[in-house]
Amino acid sequence: MIRNMNLANRITLVRVVLIPVFLVVLLGEMPDALIEPGPWAVYRPWVAAFIFTALAASDAVDGYVARSRNQITTFGKFIDPLADKLLVTAALVALVELDKLPAWIALVIISREFIVSGLRLVAIAEGRVIAAANSGKLKTVLQIIAIVAFLIKDSETVRTIGGAVSTAAQTVAWVIMAAAVLMTMISMVQYFYHARDILTGPWESVDTKST
Repeated sequence: MIRNMNLANRITLVRVVLIPVFLVVLLGEMPDALIEPGPWAVYRPWVAAFIFTALAASDAVDGYVARSRNQITTFGKFIDPLADKLLVTAALVALVELDKLPAWIALVIISREFIVSGLRLVAIAEGRVIAAANSGKLKTVLQIIAIVAFLIKDSETVRTIGGAVSTAAQTVAWVIMAAAVLMTMISMVQYFYHARDILTGPWESVDTKST
């Protein structure tokens, strides 16, 4: 199956497969025989941030490959946004697990994705396509930057530097996360506005009577 896939879809699948690797690095405990606990505690958030950034950046790569090689497929249209949502959801849940992020922020962002995905399914069922707005793209960029900032703001390196640098890291991370949450809500409202005719009907009736 994978052999028959085009390059763009392979890149997307690799992104999905590597999400558990990101979670293991961020949350898992490494055996002492492989790496010393002390140095690993220092490197862990930076390694996790690097992996997350690389996976997030691969979204632009597979999109470029698909367009430049005319490899846009139905499977790619489905799996690409799903991979992005899985990556962001995994990172947010991990930050909550590490007690670095309030659960309500993760719930707001994740709930938006479920709601918009549900609305998109309704649109598809009605034979409609709702174009992605620029606010949605900005929302995604802000979420990625915010997550990276939260991954490293409490790292041993930042704490060791201390002083103004540590305070600035905390402030910047929270400001970007607040902007990400705000843009998440704005993009959802805009998405519903563009889909208002789908929400209000007329709905296609389905005859459930047996013949």
